[in-house]
Amino acid sequence: MKRRFVILISTLLLVWVVSFLGLYLGQGRHNLLPLSLAAAYPEGNAVPSGEIFALTLATIIDHELNGAFGWRPNDFILWGPKLWTDNNANRQLGIIQAVRETVRVFKDHLTKVSSDEYDPDLLQADTLFRNDATKIWFPSAESRFTQGVEQLRAYIAGLKSGSRRTRPIAVRNVELIRLFQAWTDLLGDAHANLYKEKEADSSSVWWYTDDYFYRAQGYAHVMYYLMLALQREYHQLLKERPSVATLFDETAAALEKAALMNPLAILNGSPSGIFANHRRNLDGYITEARQKMYSIREELEK
Repeated sequence: MKRRFVILISTLLLVWVVSFLGLYLGQGRHNLLPLSLAAAYPEGNAVPSGEIFALTLATIIDHELNGAFGWRPNDFILWGPKLWTDNNANRQLGIIQAVRETVRVFKDHLTKVSSDEYDPDLLQADTLFRNDATKIWFPSAESRFTQGVEQLRAYIAGLKSGSRRTRPIAVRNVELIRLFQAWTDLLGDAHANLYKEKEADSSSVWWYTDDYFYRAQGYAHVMYYLMLALQREYHQLLKERPSVATLFDETAAALEKAALMNPLAILNGSPSGIFANHRRNLDGYITEARQKMYSIREELEK
């Protein structure tokens, strides 16, 4: 009897270890977006302004909806993030928040000048991405976000066909500044949560360490891949302003490191302790990217 009990416990432990490592390795692969802008848009080919940016946004959301993990924040309670692994769920909540703010600026500023009408596809996408990310049905988050991706693809189709209803990116400094303002606000939120030692009610931050870590990673993931898209969309500006081009490269590098950090476990060690504090480690890259974005804004305002 005792031998059977030992075998049972050993088997359960082995299953847990294998599952844990599988999730860890799977998350690392999932964090890489299956999109190569160099392959999709070779240098020298004419591309409508706005297509690369919209395609990157659509790919980011589509990857979360149809990847191996699927959309996690609204999973049924018995196997959902409230009881089991919540890391990818919090990362996806960060992703959708960054996408929402980006699409808002895309609609309100990058493609709209003064009294111009809103682009109808971006207007619909903005509304659809603001659906409750934790809703299981009536409507589900997946259904609304999938429709949002379809609207982004409709926007791309309109650009390619030369539709008069479709608004390309204006490629002006003043509108681009608005995007970096929105992004630095998000990164400021991430910094506050990654750096703080206690909650507002003076309770320990320990219980939320991994939540804050992965939420900030979601922000960084979206911004990193969109920085690559912006480098293509604003290639002429960057060619004429080498200092801004350098800042774009440095910002993207910091965001990439933040987005791809994948520790086995999120630790919350003290500054002088022997264990890592992964929140503070991530915050270093988040703060670096945020400061570089401030510098980009200053350069664009000159």
